[in-house]
Amino acid sequence: MFTVTGHKGFSITFANGTTVSVQWGPGNYCDPTHKDGRQAAYDAPKNSDSWASTTAEVAAWNKDGKWHNFGGDSVSGWMPADEVLKFLTFAATSELDTTDPFAWEDADEGTAVAE
Repeated sequence: MFTVTGHKGFSITFANGTTVSVQWGPGNYCDPTHKDGRQAAYDAPKNSDSWASTTAEVAAWNKDGKWHNFGGDSVSGWMPADEVLKFLTFAATSELDTTDPFAWEDADEGTAVAE
């Protein structure tokens, strides 16, 4: 399934139930080519004929709604097109890392603790 989101990106859901969101609008972790960049008005993409960026912000979650851990965060920003494609391929064919990206391990207990 394909979904347009806010005139500034899309999400795609694969047969394995994983959904990936790719966003490149105001406020996203990306490099929009608009003169105001990330500081543009939230509705600027909607009011433009096209909206471009050299990088995008990516997030993913599984069919149970558990988000992918990008090594300490639930999103990965400033991702160039080649890396977005690599991640889309990974998400379509592999299981996401759904460990809590905001948890740290208690050295004494050996268990993850949410911050």
